[in-house]
Amino acid sequence: MSVIKVDQLKKRFDGKEVVKGLNFELTPGKCVALLGPNGAGKTTTLRMLSGLLKPSSGAVSFEGMKENGDVRQHIGYLPQYPVFHNWMTGKEFLVYVGQLATLTKKQAADKADELLEKVGIAEAKNRRIGKYSGGMKQRLGIAQAMIHEPMLIMLDEPVSSLDPIGRREVLTLMEELKKQTTILFSTHILSDAEEVSDDLLLMSQGEIVESGSLQQLRDKHQTSKIDLAFRDDLDTYMNRIQDMSAVTDCYIERGEIRVLVEDVERARTEILRKASQENWPVTKFEVSRTSLEDLFMKVVKS
Repeated sequence: MSVIKVDQLKKRFDGKEVVKGLNFELTPGKCVALLGPNGAGKTTTLRMLSGLLKPSSGAVSFEGMKENGDVRQHIGYLPQYPVFHNWMTGKEFLVYVGQLATLTKKQAADKADELLEKVGIAEAKNRRIGKYSGGMKQRLGIAQAMIHEPMLIMLDEPVSSLDPIGRREVLTLMEELKKQTTILFSTHILSDAEEVSDDLLLMSQGEIVESGSLQQLRDKHQTSKIDLAFRDDLDTYMNRIQDMSAVTDCYIERGEIRVLVEDVERARTEILRKASQENWPVTKFEVSRTSLEDLFMKVVKS
């Protein structure tokens, strides 16, 4: 069973196709990261899934939804830059959006109290939203997305504008929420996707370039890696390293040379022998496995 199915979803602006035939489906109880660099098409995709933007072509269907039905009853949505009525209290705002979602005033009030407790800001329910911190506002935004008990909650870059404390609050909340509902959230922050998501949809230039669980993608793409740093110019040593038989790829990142290898023992021996023979000024030599960031860069570049 799938909560949502997306079939050949496309969007054009001024004749330019920015979302290019997406196909995917989400199963219940998963937290899925729509991961990609800025400009990949993540926000446009979420806006189409939420019904805020009409697709140029393709279809979005939810479990139990009639053909051409209203998607709003099935989804909760938190945009990247949510707007609140700052003169309202947190509870007043939730009651307001609950009534917009066709709940009675009593149902909305009861649900508001429940959600404020769940997202951890119950003690501030009678405080004006204008006095809330960034993290508290994001928690309130997630609560409004849940007020009508949707099958799917969609969060657009939920922590990108928060300070470290607010970011930690929201990520912890998402860890709890994924036990109760299906979550789709967009992000360009790889560590956040790695921390809270079960599955990944890797998006680049309007296309899903890879998808699956974290473990599946690691098994498919992960390789051994050696990180090297030198006191001298890196290009000189990179050119020598990339010609070695055990090396599959080599690039410079953050002042270090990343060396991808098939046989880590052979590569280690080959590099250290060369470094010893030519007296290379090595300041770092570290063997590891490729990270999610390495994996993403490999997939996007391919």
